[in-house]
Amino acid sequence: MQIFVDVDEAAERLEELIELAARGDEVLICRSGKPVAELTAIPRPAGTLDDVWALAEEGRANVPAGATSNHDDFYDEHGLPK
Repeated sequence: MQIFVDVDEAAERLEELIELAARGDEVLICRSGKPVAELTAIPRPAGTLDDVWALAEEGRANVPAGATSNHDDFYDEHGLPK
């Protein structure tokens, strides 16, 4: 959503406008009715490889002991789906 605010109003409502920008709204600051600046959120950095491994470990904790990812029961002796 685009939000247009005058410079004076933006100064009074800065905290609220920052929250709007953080949630993805386009905040345009105007002077004499014309946009002169845009308030945008800084993108969050992508997770690290350690974060990915931590998620994998978390998922493995829910797998019963002795379980495998082998799906031979879905295929016949020729490798075709049953």
